[in-house]
Amino acid sequence: MTDQTEPTLLQSLDYQPVASRFGTSGVRALVKDLTDLEVFSLTLGAIRYLTSTAKLRANDLPASQLQIPLAGDLRLSTDRLLRATARAILDAGHGVDYLGKLPTPALTFYALQQGIASFMITGSHIPADRNGQKANRCDGEVMKSDEKGIVAAVEAVRQEEYGRPFKESPFDEHGMLKVGEQPELPPVNAKAEQMYIERYRNVFPSDGLNGQRIVFYQYAAVGRDLLPRILSNAGAEVVPAGRSDAFVPIDTEAISQQHLRMLLALALEKRKLHGRIDAVVSTDGDSDRPLVVGVEEKPPLRRITDRIGGGIAFMKTVLGGQSPTVARELFDRHAVPITLRFFPGDLLGIVVADYLKADAVSIPISANPAVDDYFARKSTPVRKTRIGSPYVIQAMQEALHEGYRPVVSWEANGGFLLGSDIPRGSGTLKALPSRDAILPILCVLHAAAEKSKTLSELFDTLPKWFGAAGLIDDFPQETSQAILDYFRPVEEEVHWSEFGAEEVVLRDVNQTIVVQWPNDDPRAQAMRQKRETLEKLFTPKQGFGQVTRINTQDGIRCYFSNDNIAHIRPSGNAPQLRIYAQARTQERADAIVVMGVAEPDGLLRSLARLVEEA
Repeated sequence: MTDQTEPTLLQSLDYQPVASRFGTSGVRALVKDLTDLEVFSLTLGAIRYLTSTAKLRANDLPASQLQIPLAGDLRLSTDRLLRATARAILDAGHGVDYLGKLPTPALTFYALQQGIASFMITGSHIPADRNGQKANRCDGEVMKSDEKGIVAAVEAVRQEEYGRPFKESPFDEHGMLKVGEQPELPPVNAKAEQMYIERYRNVFPSDGLNGQRIVFYQYAAVGRDLLPRILSNAGAEVVPAGRSDAFVPIDTEAISQQHLRMLLALALEKRKLHGRIDAVVSTDGDSDRPLVVGVEEKPPLRRITDRIGGGIAFMKTVLGGQSPTVARELFDRHAVPITLRFFPGDLLGIVVADYLKADAVSIPISANPAVDDYFARKSTPVRKTRIGSPYVIQAMQEALHEGYRPVVSWEANGGFLLGSDIPRGSGTLKALPSRDAILPILCVLHAAAEKSKTLSELFDTLPKWFGAAGLIDDFPQETSQAILDYFRPVEEEVHWSEFGAEEVVLRDVNQTIVVQWPNDDPRAQAMRQKRETLEKLFTPKQGFGQVTRINTQDGIRCYFSNDNIAHIRPSGNAPQLRIYAQARTQERADAIVVMGVAEPDGLLRSLARLVEEA
């Protein structure tokens, strides 16, 4: 009989536990909050929920023979989280199928073929002081409809562990597994890696990229060795660069100028050693989001005489009279022999979907309007969803139910999801309804090669819409929520608000009219007041037209009369506020983002203050 005075684990903890929050891609949090105790609770709770809903396995194996796939990325904190996850899997009565450090889509593809739920330890692209865990069902990603049940099951496990007598708990006062309680991870099963390689080797010819020289920026991306092998199998000459043990948070959705300058330096270095470079490619941390940068050779600098070769001579002879700043910019522009062009993920998706001959497309509401314009020409239906893979997966499932084949989706970060099998040549590209990075890289490179175009020439054929994205980090989530609450219509089914000359029209997600109010109706006046709040910040002086429409499907997406779009949305799993911009020129899209994230009085900060005052 337990001594009633013996302290429980909760009473013995020397810190205040922080319950993890679920976002659009599983759980992410500060590493200090992801104690072994918390990760154990997340895992065991998810397993119990998936077991109760028959989504843990699609086979009849006894529980004791079930091996649950587990992998992780290259963050320093990942190994500890892997062991805590493995302990929960073992305590649930299952075995651990340890796949090592592996891209998330490789883990997911392997687990889907086995018909078993899986766990990935990754923080994706967020800073190194954070990490996370993503659980998958036996039939694919965890959906939003699963979230409530998983949260309840996880909380039940937390309370069980909190209530255990401290002496009997495997966790110490810091929430970490006690000495002797940490399991050893099994030897790495290489089968998942091989299956991922074969997925692409079976459908992309071994000579498809012959003559293409690709720089692969490795840094600490988990796919830094595997993905170059896949590109080499397709015939490309792959030049690795920038390998690092330090984790670099690269957001492929909002690549910074600093990172682009770094990639330019790498490309110049490799060009000197190897000659012409066609592209620089990479991924985010867990290699489910692509980074594709085209490399363009510039015409050689015309020197006035053969004797004017040095930079100083060039500046004195050609740039005399210019200010030092202008002269330096002009010199750099002419003296650097190549230029880089970053291709945003939502435009990558257009090329990939077209290359795969998609029959139906699903994209988040934040995507570049070029997607709509391009596929309207082909009469290909485009479904708009909230941001996050569970939403586009649900839209793909609906398209499949309606008989469309093949169905695809992608996100603004470039992660591409394939909802159905596609016969190609003598093989079949199997469905992978989860973000993938190497498929879009392969498709874009093949599309350019087959048309004998550079990447820039290929993308220049798309409708002329340009996008940019930026964010403010450490932005209070409660402030972000207050902004959303202010602009969201009272009617739950309403996602579009349109402002006409004589009325306000509210529409649902399919743009069907829900209600129309004349301008003298108090409800119309309330909506127009919200519009005026936006127009106090997005002014003609800053280059904006009138606000014509507002979409609140996911964040606040503002459409202006001069073809500017500004979309404001908090991150689903980090204290960040993002701004997406689209316009008819890249310079204008970039300018909107710069105005948005400027500190301390940019558009985002100023909007937060206006909403607080309203």
